[in-house]
Amino acid sequence: MRRILLSALLVSLLAACASKDVKDEGAPVEDRKPAAVTAPPPPATTTPPQKTTPPVVKQIETRPAVANPLKDPGNILSKRSVFFDFDSTAVKDEFKPVVSAHAKFLTDNRGRRMVIQGNTDERGSREYNLALGQRRADSVKKMMMLLGATDAQIETVSFGEEKPRSAGGDESAWSQNRRADIVYDGE
Repeated sequence: MRRILLSALLVSLLAACASKDVKDEGAPVEDRKPAAVTAPPPPATTTPPQKTTPPVVKQIETRPAVANPLKDPGNILSKRSVFFDFDSTAVKDEFKPVVSAHAKFLTDNRGRRMVIQGNTDERGSREYNLALGQRRADSVKKMMMLLGATDAQIETVSFGEEKPRSAGGDESAWSQNRRADIVYDGE
């Protein structure tokens, strides 16, 4: 195909150079018109013409982006405490979504680690409360592991009655102290 195109181009160039204007033959050289030179045709391409499509324009979300979902107050991951009934280690139904959300976060972010801190109210002996706080932290960890988090991502510790959230000697204060707190590494 190329040879044919090159041959056609050469022939058209030679023909253009060889043609004379008969009227100018007897005229002096300075009065003669230059012979018309025709431009060679552009070479044929073998690729089909490209279709151009208009660019796709997407709507930009105007919602402010928060870099860390753990610090977004509108995100369930900002909730970090799981509260328990008196002398219980069972995660209440109302706190299961919180535990599930943190388990999913750990599953999606395998490099993240946390400590679950078990706490109790002041009733009971120091030894009993340390053991109860540990069972509470372990209960939350077990639920997270069942939901996909790994053992290596979660450490548990008990503070017993040593880190109360609320001072006082009534049920409203005690209910705030019976908890497991979720603390991520680096926070």
